[in-house]
Amino acid sequence: MNPWLIDTHAHLDFDQFDADREEMLERAWMNGVQQIITIGIDLATSRKSVALAEKHAMVYASVGIHPHDVARAGAEDLAEIESLLEHPKVVALGEVGLDFYYNYSPEEVQRKYLRLFLDWSLEKERPLIIHTRDADEAILSILRERSRAGCQGVFHCFSGDARMAEKVLEMGFHISFTGNITFKNSTSAGVMRGVPLERLMVETDCPFMAPVPHRGKRNEPAYVQLVAQKIAEAKGIAFDQVAERTTANARALFNLPGV
Repeated sequence: MNPWLIDTHAHLDFDQFDADREEMLERAWMNGVQQIITIGIDLATSRKSVALAEKHAMVYASVGIHPHDVARAGAEDLAEIESLLEHPKVVALGEVGLDFYYNYSPEEVQRKYLRLFLDWSLEKERPLIIHTRDADEAILSILRERSRAGCQGVFHCFSGDARMAEKVLEMGFHISFTGNITFKNSTSAGVMRGVPLERLMVETDCPFMAPVPHRGKRNEPAYVQLVAQKIAEAKGIAFDQVAERTTANARALFNLPGV
């Protein structure tokens, strides 16, 4: 059997999985996915992610408030998110970050909350799962304020250029790729080749970003093997090497147990 994989970013609570969630998790296991981190993007989804992690041994949770939603988050939401970070199956804070493409929340509000979440990450010793879009310089500037204090995390579904990847790596963060690297004419595949294997992770971001040959359809954790296969192909190394290293990286960053 191939080495186990860890899908480091999934949205298992989304209603696209309501009809077959149990079967979807079984397919993941049968396709070599040992553990899955399901992600909160607001208080409601963070609660659901924790509930799924409590129910399924292979599932772990991350809790947080997406930059789209920070302007709507009240004090009670923030207090409960902070409390959920203490849950034994919550392994990360996210997804959090900056998104200046849509600007559903004002930029200054996004910056304020990202600084708060960075402080929580250090206080609670939970790594960050970072979302960024059209905000590279702004997020790098804020992270520089905290990186020397030991802040850790991963830039998920990375779509930046090689220069951005270099700066992220210089600050000690990991980089995760999803089905985007399998798309024809994807620039992310070229960027990925320059990221050292010891700093890489794999994810699906399901139900979105389904890799080829499933592009345009619902994504699910079983397909994370296609992301790992693309990395192996692009780097000219064995699939087993990619699986073993990315799994070790995820276990170390998120303090996940071996199975």
